Amino acid sequence: MNVRTPLLALLLVLPWAVHADAPPAETLQPFRATYQVFHDGRELGQATMQLVHVDGARWRIDLSMRGSGLMRITGLNLQQSTVFDTNGRDFRPLTQSTVKRAFLSSRKTVGVYDWNHRTAQWTGDVRKGHAGPVPLQDGDMSGLLIDLAVIRDAAPGSALHYRFVDDGRVRAHQWLVAPETESISVGELSYDAMRANRIQDGGDDTLIWVASGVPTPIRILQREDGSDSTDLRLIQYTGVTQ
Repeated sequence: MNVRTPLLALLLVLPWAVHADAPPAETLQPFRATYQVFHDGRELGQATMQLVHVDGARWRIDLSMRGSGLMRITGLNLQQSTVFDTNGRDFRPLTQSTVKRAFLSSRKTVGVYDWNHRTAQWTGDVRKGHAGPVPLQDGDMSGLLIDLAVIRDAAPGSALHYRFVDDGRVRAHQWLVAPETESISVGELSYDAMRANRIQDGGDDTLIWVASGVPTPIRILQREDGSDSTDLRLIQYTGVTQ
């Protein structure tokens, strides 16, 4: 779900220094959000996204998806997690894990982002050629962190550029935010949401709807060959006191 402009390091020795012209820091707030999951218009189960404050500048964001009924057995079982630190503005991944389970099979990978040596490597059930090391650049993020950054950065009509480094893959992510907001309902509430669209190779794309004051995406939709594929629709979210 499987989406940022980095601050330059001051004299290359103070990696978390904030430039005088940088925008004001955004304060992260812990939350827990529940989504209904659909695939090709069919309800499959539920997903949970949560943001947890670990300690100091360190946080963790998790996404878990579980099927209901037969889908619990046949395939919808995914867990992703990224531990990261922040200077109040940028999100810097430290570790990343993915667990995918399907009928009679499972796959688990763990990634470590070593910012001292500026490389990332993955272990576990890693696909050929994906173990690394991958050279890191300022601003590199996992997929879950890109979701947080879209919420942070989206403004009507804006273009967002990030570098995705996750599960042994490196990709440029370019998002376009629609010039007008759309009305999105969550239960009895309605939000004026901004739609951000990432066009992917082969004509596939990912869309995220975000709303001011809401810490989690309102909706996450993956499209394949022009048709809706996996669709996460927010049911509810709550702040978490820690």
